[in-house]
Amino acid sequence: MVKVTVHVKVKEGVINPEASALERALAELSFDEVKSVTTGKTIELEMESTESLDTKVKEMCEQLLVNTVIEDYSYTVEEENKA
Repeated sequence: MVKVTVHVKVKEGVINPEASALERALAELSFDEVKSVTTGKTIELEMESTESLDTKVKEMCEQLLVNTVIEDYSYTVEEENKA
């Protein structure tokens, strides 16, 4: 088994209301050192390791997990420790 972690974030240039709201709130709370905020999501998948793992992960991301019109993604794969 492997653990696949998919990191999704809004593409640069796309309006991100959540990040904008956080930027304003942090400024109102006097966190002046914060210059910009980016938000996203993390999706963790536990999968069987196969030769076509990368292809399968990309298909899942592009068909369901990520809106590729407005979001970018990357992913990591790590072997799960067997205790």
